[in-house]
Amino acid sequence: MKKLIAKDLLRIRAVFFRPEEPFIWASGIKSPVYCDNRLTLSDVAVRNDVEQGLAELVKTYYPEAEILMGTSTAGIAHAAITGHILGLPMGYVRSGAKDHGRKNQIEGALKPGQKTVVVEDLISTGGSVIEVVNILREAGAEVLGIVSIFTYGMQKGLDRLSAADVINHSLTDFDTVAETAAEEGYIRPEDVARLIAFRNCPSDESWIGKGSEA
Repeated sequence: MKKLIAKDLLRIRAVFFRPEEPFIWASGIKSPVYCDNRLTLSDVAVRNDVEQGLAELVKTYYPEAEILMGTSTAGIAHAAITGHILGLPMGYVRSGAKDHGRKNQIEGALKPGQKTVVVEDLISTGGSVIEVVNILREAGAEVLGIVSIFTYGMQKGLDRLSAADVINHSLTDFDTVAETAAEEGYIRPEDVARLIAFRNCPSDESWIGKGSEA
C-alpha cells in the first residue's frame, strides 16, 4: 500500500521533490518537497486508491469506529468518500467557530461518547490535527485515532502525537515516497539522503547544495 500510494502521489505531483530549488514554507524554512494532496481528488484512479486505502486503515486499526471527522478543509472530502465506502456517518471540524447561525465549530451530528476517527490529508508537525482531536474530545467524542494520506514522520510531529495520546496511521510516508522517487527516476538516488536529512531536521539547511558534490 505504501508503495502504491507513493507512486500515485508522485505521478500526479501531489508530492513533488525539488532539492536543487527548495520551496519556501510560510515559516521561512527551505524545503525540498511540495505536497498538495488535494490533487488526489482530481484523478479518479488515484482517488479510488486513496479512499479505498483509508477505508482499509479504518477497518484494520479502528474497527469499532462509529463516525469519521474530517479536518478543515483538506480532510473533508476524504472523510465523506471514506465514510460512504464504510457506511459510516461523517462530519468535519472547522478551524474556528462560525460567527453566525449556530456558531458551530463541529459540523455534523456528533454524539457524546461516539467512537470517532479523524481523517487528515497530511501530517507534518501535527499541530493542526491535534487541535482537531482536542476539540472533538472537549465535545465528548471518544477519539480512537487518526488516518491520513501522507506523513513526513518529523520527530516534532511524532512527539506531539505521543503527548496528545493519539495514534496516526498513514497510507504512505516521506521515506517511502523519497525512495520511490529515486527508483522511478524523479530524483537521483544520491538525493534520498539529502531529503532524509531535511526530514530529520527541517531547520538545518546543510543538505542544500550537497547535490553538486555528488
